[in-house]
Amino acid sequence: MDFTGKTIWITGAASGMGKALCYKLAAPDTKLIISDRDKAGLQQTFDAIEKKGGKARIEVLDMTDAPSIYATAKRVIDDGEKISALYQFAGISQRSLVVETPIENDRKIMEVNFFGVIALTKAILPHMIKNGGGQLAATSSLVGKFGFPYRSAYASSKHALFGFFESLMAENKKNNIKVSMLIPGRVQTNISKFALEKDGREHGINDPGQANGISSEKAATLIYKGLKKEKKEIWVGGSEMFMLHIRRFFPRLYYYLATRIKPM
Repeated sequence: MDFTGKTIWITGAASGMGKALCYKLAAPDTKLIISDRDKAGLQQTFDAIEKKGGKARIEVLDMTDAPSIYATAKRVIDDGEKISALYQFAGISQRSLVVETPIENDRKIMEVNFFGVIALTKAILPHMIKNGGGQLAATSSLVGKFGFPYRSAYASSKHALFGFFESLMAENKKNNIKVSMLIPGRVQTNISKFALEKDGREHGINDPGQANGISSEKAATLIYKGLKKEKKEIWVGGSEMFMLHIRRFFPRLYYYLATRIKPM
């Protein structure tokens, strides 16, 4: 992937890895369309992009509102934007046991992490195919590969992304559609702070594991390099990523460890 001269749409651009990747991609010959529900945060990202000499367009998006997602995508395309890449970072996590999590929380998490992501993808994909191809990247998680305590709905939504995007990739090789799945481990973002507890309230704090993870800037560097190489899976994290090898090659050890991991 050569980012030069491209128009790239990034969701979750007001904070965390999405914001950091915007800074990484900001350049005079690259245009960024930046989206988030946080309008003030998007303005900060926009200002920083312009300060680096880059170009950006703000599109506020609520990932739970599919009609608005489709309408926004149509307006952007009708304005003449030729979107070469769509990188999606918007997401919400949880901190509650299966037995105590109301179905409303499961649905909300799936709406943001899965249905919102695939709605924007479906809105942009025909445009990309018509223009000869493009690159899609979706943010799964380490727990998109295996279950984890206190993350049942979150893990489910991230597993679902793999099924959707691997199917999309298989169907669209002939259309020159490239797909990268981002697999973050512990990264210093606000995702644990805004995670849903059993009563629907925000968790309100950064978990120790999250706070001690790699910086969003380092994560963005790993993602940037992986996207440039068009890697199908981009691992983003530290030593915790070794759990992927344990789950694959030593499943009995994984099942043992999964019951002993401190979840909160």
